[in-house]
Amino acid sequence: MLDIRFSRALKMMLSLAVAGERGTAAMSSAHLADTLDTNPSLVRKLLVPLVDAGLVVCAKGRAGGARLGRPAEDITLAEIYRCAIGDKPLWACSPSGEHVCLVTANASEYFAALTAEAEQAVLASLGDRTLADSLRELRRLDESKPRRAHMADAD
Repeated sequence: MLDIRFSRALKMMLSLAVAGERGTAAMSSAHLADTLDTNPSLVRKLLVPLVDAGLVVCAKGRAGGARLGRPAEDITLAEIYRCAIGDKPLWACSPSGEHVCLVTANASEYFAALTAEAEQAVLASLGDRTLADSLRELRRLDESKPRRAHMADAD
């Protein structure tokens, strides 16, 4: 099953960026959970590495919540990806049994190198995109939809 932590973390960061543009107060984990159609506990788990990296700032209390820790122009998708995924590899090689042939003797090492190469390509692609770039792309996509479906920054 594909990991969805990055997509959820990205959606959360995009929602925080939109809120920041609007001058809205910090967003609660409950409100972010509604946005992501998940539970506040998962949102809080996703927030921990983002806070640790300084991408998000959280405040407790009645007026508390989460907000971007830096301007959206200064946050790359690669940073969000790394926070969401951590050290988990892009792919995992199935455990190999006894090394009885060319494939079983070398598949794990080959697959590890292939995974590292693909991971670097993903990070390079995401490193060239900022959170602000992503918001601009979402707006462009929204504007190209028929007017009745236009959501204008709904979060």
